Amino acid sequence: MNTPRRTIRSYVLRQGRLTDAQRRARDELLPRFGVPFARERLDLGRVFERAAPKILEIGFGMGETTARIAADHPENDYLGIEVHTPGVGGLLKHAAALGLSNVRVIQHDAVEVLEHMIPPASLDGVHVFFPDPWPKKRHHKRRLIQSPFVALLVSRIKPGAYVHVATDWQDYAQQIIKVLSDNPLLVNTVEGFAPRPAYRPLTKFESRGLKLGHRVWDVVFRRRADGAGA
Repeated sequence: MNTPRRTIRSYVLRQGRLTDAQRRARDELLPRFGVPFARERLDLGRVFERAAPKILEIGFGMGETTARIAADHPENDYLGIEVHTPGVGGLLKHAAALGLSNVRVIQHDAVEVLEHMIPPASLDGVHVFFPDPWPKKRHHKRRLIQSPFVALLVSRIKPGAYVHVATDWQDYAQQIIKVLSDNPLLVNTVEGFAPRPAYRPLTKFESRGLKLGHRVWDVVFRRRADGAGA
């Protein structure tokens, strides 16, 4: 599948402060858990050294949620993509502390990873939790969840696989559900927004927001298994 090259990225590299623990984790653990970016397809079974469902997480932040999900679901393998070094160090630190073997990390742009490294129809699920909302209207073009990106994503998931996006910005939630609904290969798992699936844990930030009356919207679609819409 050929996807037009982006000229606008959905992130700005703001590295922030790298703690000593994050730096140490990145330096010591990236050789073990990291997958270098390359313009060639991955053999995901070889990367994880086993046959198991493969879940992609795009933009895992500081890694706490990804590590908790991986610890709770050892039957799955989780490949996380993140551009920010503190977040990569954070996930590696959590993975080591929890003794995880089912997590791998690519520190690179998600679109380029999907284009060049992820084989077609190879993923069992995709998580995109709290992507940058780019709240100013003039910046909406920077939002990750756009039709070309979703088309690329859908080409990399198996029939019956799911795409789960969560956001705490209502207008972005509405955009997300529309963009996913417009893709003919995807079908919503519920009517409208989904209840938070049990596998997505509440973060401390999210819990505080909910206590203040803020909302979070979960959107969960699946790729059609019957080929309809192709």
